[in-house]
Amino acid sequence: MGLREIAAGGIYLSPMLIYALLGLVCALLIRSILHRLVGSTRLWFEAWFDTALFVICTAAIAYLSSAAVGTL
Repeated sequence: MGLREIAAGGIYLSPMLIYALLGLVCALLIRSILHRLVGSTRLWFEAWFDTALFVICTAAIAYLSSAAVGTL
């Protein structure tokens, strides 16, 4: 499984923290692209959309990283 602690300067970090930060960056990029293409008036519940997009991006990054570790 790909959820192993990462040692950074003597401090152990959860990989979910890193996955969440990468998911946030990914969600912000996708959100800005969608707002340029579609516009903000087409999204009815913008907060729910942002939350769902963040969860989907974080889950995808966690899945891809665990799949990459599993093949090694």
